[in-house]
Amino acid sequence: MADRKFSKDHEWIEVDGAVGTIGITDYAQGQLGDVVFVELPEPGRKLAKGDAAAVVESVKAASEVYTPVSGEVTAGNQAIVDDPAKVNAEAEGGAWFFKVKLADPGELGGLMDRTAYDAFLKTLA
Repeated sequence: MADRKFSKDHEWIEVDGAVGTIGITDYAQGQLGDVVFVELPEPGRKLAKGDAAAVVESVKAASEVYTPVSGEVTAGNQAIVDDPAKVNAEAEGGAWFFKVKLADPGELGGLMDRTAYDAFLKTLA
């Protein structure tokens, strides 16, 4: 399985070669509630680490999805645009948001692994 990392903004990234797949965590979708709309970045868009890349709206709030790494968008997940509820059902699975070709793999070093992310979540309670 690819190495998965987490940001303090509740995004996850799974890297395979030079491409990172990015989504929101189960914690994030739980905070949002029922997701009703998703807007994804266009392929070819260049993103810097921390940029707002996508929008997710729920019955409670609209939120931005930030990219945990710099890179160029290579794909968006049309399935979650067509059926936003997938984000609630599969936040850390098939409901990824977008893929980026990594500009600087070294940026992954600043992200948390699952154990560190779970510990971080405990500080939010």
